[in-house]
Amino acid sequence: QVQLVESGGGLVQAGDSLKLSCAASGRTFTIYAMGWFRQAPGKQREFVAGINWIGGSTYYTDSVKGRFTIARDIAKNTVYLAMNSLKPEDAAVYYCAATIDSSWYGQTGVGWWDYWGQGTQVTVSS
Repeated sequence: QVQLVESGGGLVQAGDSLKLSCAASGRTFTIYAMGWFRQAPGKQREFVAGINWIGGSTYYTDSVKGRFTIARDIAKNTVYLAMNSLKPEDAAVYYCAATIDSSWYGQTGVGWWDYWGQGTQVTVSS
């Protein structure tokens, strides 16, 4: 099992920046990739960004490209999501996820992911 704990959410104004962190514990050696999803009220959970844990390849949904950056610190078993130029439409609960599926190469469906964090709220005021 892998446990994921997110931190770093909060209330910001449009145009501000925020950095989320997700610490993994447990059988972290099984992790193939980690990612971030978000879910706004009344909407489906959507893929935001993902990173191959060893190779470092990154993937982003189009709406955050150029504004968000995903990165990982292997020694700390932590993945980060740096969010810049935040917009009101970025407001959501952000979830960290991990997959042990070695065939993952950027697929965005929630079914690809084996472990989930509890989520952290990001609120963006206009």
